[in-house]
Amino acid sequence: MSPRGLIVAAPRSGGGKTTVTLGLLTALRRRGLKVASAKSGPDYIDPAFHAAATAKPSVNLDSWAMAPALVDDLAWRAAQACDVLVVESSMGLFDGVSGAPGRTGAGADLAERLGLPVLLVLDVSGQFQTAAATARGFFDFRPGVEIGGVVLNRLASPRHRDGVVAALVQANIPVLGEIARDETLTLPERHLGLVQASEQADLQVRLARLGDLAERSLDLDAIVAMAQPLGCPARAMPAVRLPPPGQRIALACDEAFSFIYTHLRDGWRRTGAEIVHFSPLADEPPPDHCDACWLPGGYPELHAGRLAAARRFLDGLAAFAATRPVHGECGGYMVLGRALETADGDVCAMAGLLGHTTSFARRRMNLGYRSAELLQDCPLGPRGAVIRGHEFHYSQIIEPGADAPLANLKDASGRALGQTGGRRGFVSGAYFHAIAPEG
Repeated sequence: MSPRGLIVAAPRSGGGKTTVTLGLLTALRRRGLKVASAKSGPDYIDPAFHAAATAKPSVNLDSWAMAPALVDDLAWRAAQACDVLVVESSMGLFDGVSGAPGRTGAGADLAERLGLPVLLVLDVSGQFQTAAATARGFFDFRPGVEIGGVVLNRLASPRHRDGVVAALVQANIPVLGEIARDETLTLPERHLGLVQASEQADLQVRLARLGDLAERSLDLDAIVAMAQPLGCPARAMPAVRLPPPGQRIALACDEAFSFIYTHLRDGWRRTGAEIVHFSPLADEPPPDHCDACWLPGGYPELHAGRLAAARRFLDGLAAFAATRPVHGECGGYMVLGRALETADGDVCAMAGLLGHTTSFARRRMNLGYRSAELLQDCPLGPRGAVIRGHEFHYSQIIEPGADAPLANLKDASGRALGQTGGRRGFVSGAYFHAIAPEG
């Protein structure tokens, strides 16, 4: 039997998608169902919450950055041996970049390609009949995208509920859930999104509350019945992915370095590579028996003082980099530089393996899809390869250093953004987060 699934989406960010997704995952698992999860787009943080709710890794599915065959492969792998796959959309359901049909990064691309119906979460605060007009627009906007039903979020009172439901019933729109306004359900946030799942000591308590909410507020039977078989073909051969940077990879992993995609890590393992975790915050150097080191993104700006004092880590990293590849993405790239200025203006010495200095005190948000043409051989691939990914950071480079640039960068529309990153000896890095080879 083909795996079945659905997509949880909304008209905009902040409408309640994550709350509904986590509640749904928790409640269905309580029922004894085998539940898998995925996240549309390049988000690192939400999948960790999904994983906490399902006890299974959550995968990213990205219609812009990933070739269609890779989306199919990852969706099928995630859904195997599960009763239902729940995919959380990013932003608004139809929000994406200008591009070829089905390659915009929007959650709607996944709904159409995978043949999955959408559970639409509507924040109806301040609305009555207009909520039905909004929902009707989603039903009619894009042929090929099926809206299976709606969940009403942030209902203010029984009168409010009755008015909104009456308008939806009149418009022949199925209501599959009704959630009252409750600000205590909000998960804590900071500058890159939710505070990481690993940092919330009471996360299981919060998930239990969301599961209780879903059981009393959602029509779980109807939602499970709404799920449809994946409409994409099963892939006989593995889809093209980023190659592993080495046979045995030292992967930094702690609260400062946590942004690594499930599909990259699992893809490396499927090629036979071994991943060995170490913690810079615990002053651990990259294990010497590894032949490559990867410093992922995360929150080094929140831990700069501890990292600057971690002499075993910094000295061990320098010794490792003298003979073997070291690559840093975003936060990892910041740590490879000469110094990092914190939000308080403290300048903390970093590894100094590249010459740049970054600042979190002089903030400027950078956000968007990117394609990178590599100017140097590096752990991302050979010179000339084009890798798709994204940037999302508030820090900026205040001293560029004199290292050779790593890549030529373009945005999703193909507009040139100039050169990015740096390469010196075996060390490379950039703010750019790699997702998949262009294809």
